Amino acid sequence: MDYTDILYEAGEGIATITINRPDRLNCFRGRTIEELLDGFRRAWADRTVGAVILTAAGEKAFCVGGDQKEMMEKGTYGTSANGLWEIDELHMVIRNIPKPVIAAVNGYAIGGGHVLHVICDMTIAADTAKFGQAGPRVGSFDAGWGSAYLARIVGEKRAREIWFLCRQYDAQTALDWGLVNEVAPAAELMEAARSMAKEVLALSPTALKFLKHAFNADSAHIFGQAKMAGDGLSAFVNSEEARESRGAFLEKRKADFSRFR
Repeated sequence: MDYTDILYEAGEGIATITINRPDRLNCFRGRTIEELLDGFRRAWADRTVGAVILTAAGEKAFCVGGDQKEMMEKGTYGTSANGLWEIDELHMVIRNIPKPVIAAVNGYAIGGGHVLHVICDMTIAADTAKFGQAGPRVGSFDAGWGSAYLARIVGEKRAREIWFLCRQYDAQTALDWGLVNEVAPAAELMEAARSMAKEVLALSPTALKFLKHAFNADSAHIFGQAKMAGDGLSAFVNSEEARESRGAFLEKRKADFSRFR
């Protein structure tokens, strides 16, 4: 597959998948999801790869979720070549690939980008990284992995705060909450991520595979909830309320939700 939205590199047992849309804060569209799926499946099939690093180009953003400009212009984030919007499939391939996945968060991890790092097995953050949700601010939500699984990581009260207030949190706060495993100076992020991956490579791949399956089994039921939530979001995104959310966000004004309560 010819990549336009990601970069893929494999060597020394590590596959590095880089979201490559820095001019759009590495937000994703249908093509991006399709390429990420291909990259993870490629790493899955490669017997020389024992760990995967998911990161992004540039210094400003890891990923800020779906491309809101494309949504405003076209009423959709776009689809893959097969005509499907495959975000659920991407979430599941990150969970199911039998190799540890490390998110190296180099900047803003907001919205759907925040969900991506949450689903990864471990997260290492640059000391300049920012974390948070924006769904209720831009006419979107993740009532599946992005909320139910997040609550398992940071607890119910913190998860509700993240979603109900749409604040942004620095890397140290994320570390204190257990949202990330490690914080590194921004200039040393990828070196630290590769060091973590090399620790993984020193361990039994079969043992790690079974352990990943065991961890996943406890939360696997969320998949059904995620599919229901995805269908609900599809029905909501082109509503008048959602359009008001996106319009206010793109126009940098305060949204007026009074008529929707």
